[in-house]
Amino acid sequence: MRKKFTYALLLLVISLMASPAAHGVTPQDDLDKEIAAFAERAIRQSSPDDLYLMRWEINENGDTIFTEELRPARVFARVSKQKGKEWRKYYRLVFNFNKVYPYALVGRKMMAQVDSTLAAEPLKRSERNHYIKSVERELFRIFEKDIRKMTISQGMVLMRLVDRECGMPPYDIIKTYEGEFAAGFWQFIARLFDADLKRRYDPQDKDNQIEELVQIWDSGDWDGFYWSIFWENPPRTVIKTEKLSSEVKKKK
Repeated sequence: MRKKFTYALLLLVISLMASPAAHGVTPQDDLDKEIAAFAERAIRQSSPDDLYLMRWEINENGDTIFTEELRPARVFARVSKQKGKEWRKYYRLVFNFNKVYPYALVGRKMMAQVDSTLAAEPLKRSERNHYIKSVERELFRIFEKDIRKMTISQGMVLMRLVDRECGMPPYDIIKTYEGEFAAGFWQFIARLFDADLKRRYDPQDKDNQIEELVQIWDSGDWDGFYWSIFWENPPRTVIKTEKLSSEVKKKK
């Protein structure tokens, strides 16, 4: 908001300088110079992406009025702490979702990058396998420490979100890139923890609470929602990178 105001102020200064009164000496000259100097400093400290042209109109008094449309904001009431098994389960879901959803979003970007690379040109089987292994090693370097620190319940939420963001259940993803045997092995491990890598994301039934949280996040209202439940701002998940550096090595 401060940067938007700065740019509006700059345009206001320009309109004043372009008016007939600006070419004579008026009591506002000193103030105009101070405002112009302030606006110039603000522009130098801003990047081009911070600036954009606002709509404006001139009223019957000759005043320039700038207008802006603000996104509707949802206000969440502070929820009293609730007791009971279902509330504890919901609190845990919100906390875990806040931690793992950024990984699902980055995973979608990385998977799209891998698919784009594989589809860009025909590859020999050995070249494809080498690239997949390279990606796998890089993913381990980026995420292994973070994922090992996750709880089982956080891992399960992440699996549901991976299916939602990538459009494939974890079993099919593993099968596509590692083969059916590897997918079967990890499905066996998942079943030991009462999880199913083959189950599809179901936003209307079993995963409806997760879907509700996704919608709140994507709407930009997550911070207010999280604060209304825990009475504090949500911890931020910091991910080192959103892009893979692995490349296909063509054999001569």
